Amino acid sequence: MSKFQSSLIQDLKDRGFIYQSTDMSGLDEILSKEKITAYVGFDCTAKSFHVGNLMQIMLMRKLQQHGHKPIIVLGSATTKIGDPSDKQGLRKILTNEEIEENKNSLSKTFHKFLNFSSDIPNPAAIVDNLEWLGDIKYLDFLREYGVHFSINRMLTFDSVKNRLDRETQLTFLEFNYMLLQAYDFLELYRRYNCRLQFGGSEQWGNIVSGIELGRRVAGAELFGITTPLITNSSGAKMGKTANGAVWLNPEMLSSYDYWQFWRNTADADVLKFMKLYTEISVDEINTFNNVDGKDLNDLKKRLADDATSLCHDLESAKKSRKTSEDTFEKGLNAEDLPIYNISEDIPLYRVLVEASLSSSNSEAKKLIIGKGVKLNDILVLDEKLVLKAQGTQYIKLSVGKKKNILLNFITSV
Repeated sequence: MSKFQSSLIQDLKDRGFIYQSTDMSGLDEILSKEKITAYVGFDCTAKSFHVGNLMQIMLMRKLQQHGHKPIIVLGSATTKIGDPSDKQGLRKILTNEEIEENKNSLSKTFHKFLNFSSDIPNPAAIVDNLEWLGDIKYLDFLREYGVHFSINRMLTFDSVKNRLDRETQLTFLEFNYMLLQAYDFLELYRRYNCRLQFGGSEQWGNIVSGIELGRRVAGAELFGITTPLITNSSGAKMGKTANGAVWLNPEMLSSYDYWQFWRNTADADVLKFMKLYTEISVDEINTFNNVDGKDLNDLKKRLADDATSLCHDLESAKKSRKTSEDTFEKGLNAEDLPIYNISEDIPLYRVLVEASLSSSNSEAKKLIIGKGVKLNDILVLDEKLVLKAQGTQYIKLSVGKKKNILLNFITSV
């Protein structure tokens, strides 16, 4: 492995953050001599980030730990356009109120991972590209910047090419996205001397366009780095599960469920995820190369502890670990599991559906018949079983090996 002058680039390389880069040797030279400002952008399409976004967030954390300044762009303006990258079709058009609500919710996540204190040399900052894109006059923008974009070249970038290859509609609205993101980089350079952009691998075309626009319009020497698409050992996209996205906001996913996601990491992914999503040193992680059995399970718990401590807090991580160990290793009912209250007699199959453990009544019955449901670790074989409200008590309901909730039987007043 080649060694870099810059401690940041070496760290990112060793941990697996780098997929593509523009002029890495030039960037390495600059980073070895001075502190710079870099940015990553997110559109405000949801109230929470998910684990698939976590690599970019951790990357900005690493940037700041090495003394550089991170800027987060939460793009109200570009959210109104919709990024065509890696999409099957046009995004749902959100109202201004929905975008603002999402932006405010998303911004909270960064305060867990980055330092915004003015007492440090390079505090993190969050900006909204509506600040500069909101007042742009369309004809003026086209005359001044449109001339620097080649349609022929834009059609070769994956963000556009993939949609056309699938013969999926690409609207003119979305086609403007590349121009606006490129302008973001130019404007960030002008306002903050920002010289480096990070993004996922699908953002390569947008990043390169911004670098070229900065060079042509302002004579700026700008750089870009993309991260790899992270999949688990089975080939599934990072953060996608049978139950949907693994959200970072505790209001959308409990700290226990978040901890359990990391605890259930496949054996082949543990060390890779430790390098990307924890603060454990690479040297220490490399000593675990031949670990297996109980020691590997202990590593999974450490991965879950560290990842949950960063995204939630240390106390939540400890509590989640105890709950998991009590539930799966000691056979105890743990009240920190997700709770479903029962106040009247109800068929078990309906509980499975209403507690989001099954998608339909028929599927729930099939789960029971197929020996996939347990109550307090005892197999249920009667798909017509009715649970009766009988005073306050907890019973663990399990579907398969990894889905568990507590049933709280309460008497209606």
